[in-house]
Amino acid sequence: MIIQLEEAKRTLLGMRDDVKELASALKIDQIKNDAEELEQKTLVPDFWDNAETSGKILRELKQIKDTLEEYEELSTALEDAITLADMGIEENDESVVEEVTAEVERLLAIEEKMRLETLLSGEYDSCNAIVSLHPGAGGTEAQDWAMMLYRMYTRWAEQHGFVVKLIEWLDGDEAGIKSATITVEGAHAYGFLKSEHGVHRLVRVSPFDASGRRQTSFASVEITPELDDSADIEIREEDIEVTAHRSSGAGGQHINKTDSAIRIVHKPTGIVVGCQTERSQLQNKETALRMLKSKLAEIKARENLDRIEDIRGEKARIEWGSQIRSYVFMPYTLAKDTRTGYEVSDIDKVMDGEIDGFINAYLKSLA
Repeated sequence: MIIQLEEAKRTLLGMRDDVKELASALKIDQIKNDAEELEQKTLVPDFWDNAETSGKILRELKQIKDTLEEYEELSTALEDAITLADMGIEENDESVVEEVTAEVERLLAIEEKMRLETLLSGEYDSCNAIVSLHPGAGGTEAQDWAMMLYRMYTRWAEQHGFVVKLIEWLDGDEAGIKSATITVEGAHAYGFLKSEHGVHRLVRVSPFDASGRRQTSFASVEITPELDDSADIEIREEDIEVTAHRSSGAGGQHINKTDSAIRIVHKPTGIVVGCQTERSQLQNKETALRMLKSKLAEIKARENLDRIEDIRGEKARIEWGSQIRSYVFMPYTLAKDTRTGYEVSDIDKVMDGEIDGFINAYLKSLA
């Protein structure tokens, strides 16, 4: 057992250099200065006069403080674990072996997570994420697949402490969903989830086929950053078509069964957004407009366009091209990402939200 402690200590000592490198990658000294400057801005007498500006500063300050706090906690916990391992070795105390080895695993996971966050340097990576799911052709089977993906992402978000809010939901004909949109709120939600944008392919024996035949289904997952009202995206009234309709779906108390639901079509691009979870048409329209701005901004960035006006027709549509990931339930079990080659054979764990391996592999491929 003491050998385990010695191995754990070697791992912990090796982490010291990794944590120092992490400080450099996170630019800890720089963001400490940034935090001080932002703190000074909050002390200006007219700070609260402009709600948009003050809100943006406070969000940025919180994000910086969260990073500093997480790094400092990692550094402190590392030294505490080294001390505990030393004491256990010196006193030949086997009772601390389990605690030290568990702490090694925890610290390695935190260090890996923070290192991945250094790769999230995109313009919108720190934003909340808007996740929209749409089944492909195939009726009930594809609609059920879209529902399975919805469950996978909500499970992943909950496991990581993100807040999930339902925006729009449309039931499938017999099972599943025709469409669903949620927001995932939390630090770097978009940065992590952007890897999921694309077409997802399912191969299984359909529970809706009495003959027990194997079927292939597709669903698209659209990930966009949630931008606030300060986003510099202009939408002209003449470019949108707004319609009200009665909410529908399985949202329970989250869905208002009135004519307050709003759908907006952006005529130049064909983008459609909707919201049905707010209490009034006005609130639903405001939320839908923010979603539209977010989608336009994300497409502009993804397509490397100079102006929002350059987004036209096919460029703004989700195409059913080659899938980014396949999920096979039969004749074997395997989830494999076609972009990175990362794969997992335990398909049940993947569908229960354990998709960090896919996300991490994608982020590392961008480095």
